[in-house]
Amino acid sequence: MAKSAPSPAELRARLREAQLRATTARVAVLEVLHAAAAPLSHAEVVDRVGDRGIDRATLYRNLVDLVDGGLVRRSDHGDHVWRFELRHDGPDHGVDEHAHFVCTACAVVSCLPVGAVRVEPVRGAPRSMRGGVEVQVRGLCDLCEVGV
Repeated sequence: MAKSAPSPAELRARLREAQLRATTARVAVLEVLHAAAAPLSHAEVVDRVGDRGIDRATLYRNLVDLVDGGLVRRSDHGDHVWRFELRHDGPDHGVDEHAHFVCTACAVVSCLPVGAVRVEPVRGAPRSMRGGVEVQVRGLCDLCEVGV
């Protein structure tokens, strides 16, 4: 998913639109998530934020705040590790519903292109499917499949 990097001023504006204070830590987290090609764990966010003087606990609290503010999506891919990624849905971004691929050998999580997996609500299915569901596809990634 190729994304052009927003400026810090644009990120601060998005935070304010979501009724969140535009702190240095929140801007740093959004910068990291914007540059990511797949959902990141808290530890991966900490590593990518680097030495900016923001501690692990502050980063975690800000990830949770960004989820609560609707800017970030949180998911668990079966390993009890929360992963975080930007939400791109909304009136000015279109709908960003995509599935994730989880490698059963190396546990790498990657985003599948929009439309790679379609889930259609049918009679007898839960009503919540109309509003969107989280889809995870499991199997061997290309690198692990070559090694088999």
